[in-house]
Amino acid sequence: MELNVFGNPLISCCTNPPTGYFRDGFCRTISQDSGSHTVCAVVTQEFLNFSASKGNDLMTPIPHWQFPGLQPGDKWCLCISRWLEAENAGKAPPIILEATHQKTLQYTSLQVLQAYAVPS
Repeated sequence: MELNVFGNPLISCCTNPPTGYFRDGFCRTISQDSGSHTVCAVVTQEFLNFSASKGNDLMTPIPHWQFPGLQPGDKWCLCISRWLEAENAGKAPPIILEATHQKTLQYTSLQVLQAYAVPS
C-alpha cells in the first residue's frame, strides 16, 4: 500500500486528465521514475509559465502520449525537483497533501509542504 506524507493511504490526485508516472491517477513512483512524480499539485498559470520557461511545457497537448495539456486548476503529479525549483523561485503551486506520496519527504519537510497545502 502506497502512503501519503501523513503515513496514511495515498488518495488519487486526478484521473481527468490521468496523472502520475503510471497514469493511474496516483502520485506513486518506482526507481525507474527518474523525476519522482510524487507531488499532487493544483497547477496555476504562474507555475505553468515557470515550468515552460525551464523547458517543460505542460500546457501544450501531446496527443500521441494522450496528454491533453494542462490548464490552471488542473491537478497533476509533479516531479519533486520541479516543485522545489518553483518553490525556491516563489512560483510553487498549491498541493494536496493526502495525494502527495511519502517519498516527497526525502526531499523536503512536511512543514514546507504544509505551507502550500490546499485546505481539505
